[in-house]
Amino acid sequence: MRIGIDLGGTKIEGILMDREGNVTEVIRLAAPREQYDQTVQAISELVRELDDKASVKCPVGIGTPGTWISNRSAMKNCNSTWLNGRPLLHDLIESLSRPVRIANDADCFALSEAVAGAGRECQCVFGIILGTGVGGGWVMNGRLLVGPNRLSGEWGHTPLPYFRSDRHTTSAEADLPDRECYCGRTNCVETFLSGPGLSLTHRLLTGENRDADTVAGSEFGERSYALYTSMLARTLAQIINVIDPDIIVCGGGISNSDYLYRDLPVKVAEYTFTSEGATQIVPAEHGDASGARGAAWLNPA
Repeated sequence: MRIGIDLGGTKIEGILMDREGNVTEVIRLAAPREQYDQTVQAISELVRELDDKASVKCPVGIGTPGTWISNRSAMKNCNSTWLNGRPLLHDLIESLSRPVRIANDADCFALSEAVAGAGRECQCVFGIILGTGVGGGWVMNGRLLVGPNRLSGEWGHTPLPYFRSDRHTTSAEADLPDRECYCGRTNCVETFLSGPGLSLTHRLLTGENRDADTVAGSEFGERSYALYTSMLARTLAQIINVIDPDIIVCGGGISNSDYLYRDLPVKVAEYTFTSEGATQIVPAEHGDASGARGAAWLNPA
């Protein structure tokens, strides 16, 4: 048995997974906000509760909204900002008295879908999150690819390709202003393709305040969503041109729109170096559960 923890900004989800990859227990609780010590305590108590259900002390994997920097022994780039600069991994190891493995939540999502989800039959899997933020992870032959900077898959903080210069959407984009990203750069992909980014685009184009779920694929946001799909297509084309994945698996709230998978493959082919369109673009098999499932897969059974 093994434990997977998905540490989110508003909730913490813990699962117990057996040797075959079946989830036997799920526990969810509210995440303490702006409270680091209480976050460590909540995770520790959740793990012990799952231990009790398994009747054994289990290996633990945890997905976090940021990156563990080993040479600094601290978290970095967390949108749950109270985690930044804190020794989360070391504190959990001390609290739980066992080894703990840690990874970015988007990496965990990609690993879950590659090992036992929509990408299980594929060699090269790229997983993307389209939600409050934009993240990604890259898995090859069932192994998560993580470089020395812990930045593999961070496509959300690359510049949006062809902004205001795309021949297909120039008129729609012409009046959109530059967007400042929390990372300190301008016009990052995340500022356009996240849920808040889609809502902002819709407001700038129509004057209406609507959330991303309402805009995505509905009659309220047809123009906005068409532009969003184009922006997503040209960005995914860059990924395909560089790593040529067998499949791109999509998660996060915006990925739930059926319109996305109807329109996106044709648009992506307009921007890739070849128009073959052999890379599959599909929704996640396990949806929101993939974060905790991928965290569990960080450890062997």
